[in-house]
Amino acid sequence: MHAMKLSAALLALLLPLGGCKLVPTDKPAAETAEARTDEARMAAYADENWSEKVLPVIAEHTVDYAKLRQALAASVESAGDEYGLRPEGEANPWNFVVSGEGQVTEAKLDSRAAKMQVDMNGDGKPDVTLQIGPIIRGTALRDAMPFIVFTDFRDQIEFAKLARAMNEKAHAELDVPEGDVVGKTVAFTGVFTLRSVDEQPEIVPTAIEVKP
Repeated sequence: MHAMKLSAALLALLLPLGGCKLVPTDKPAAETAEARTDEARMAAYADENWSEKVLPVIAEHTVDYAKLRQALAASVESAGDEYGLRPEGEANPWNFVVSGEGQVTEAKLDSRAAKMQVDMNGDGKPDVTLQIGPIIRGTALRDAMPFIVFTDFRDQIEFAKLARAMNEKAHAELDVPEGDVVGKTVAFTGVFTLRSVDEQPEIVPTAIEVKP
């Protein structure tokens, strides 16, 4: 008799569970946006915006390198107003998206900070540096994007990590040249920050092609 009562009691407890459905979450908690590191979130931001936002800005604002040099020689501010991009505030330097081609005078492609020096005017001397990466200096690519606003991010640390993520994305999208490229012609599109008209631009390429 007692056994029958016990079985009935257990059945009563178990019946409500029959109507319950366990729904698995899409991702473990460790993979949610809140739990991701700054580096992971900024990398995801760069990935998500590259095709829809970054590349259209590049396409819209690209100017021939030789044409930009002529404009800069006439007036930096006029060249900036016509071709430049920069965050709000006149104290910020101009960033330019340029395209062109020249002869490789020096290359260091077996480094994490791979670079190429390029002669753009045929005098045999390097005029620009192409930062191949994956380690790329500067914030030109981030600062040239009108849709990226500092106040949309948590702090300077997160904003700095965004610049790095943008540079790493640019490297990942490149068809990175291999072998001995010195003496060959390279065509490129990329972004650089103008610190001084006399300073050799360090360009972050978004497209690069070494011609045979």
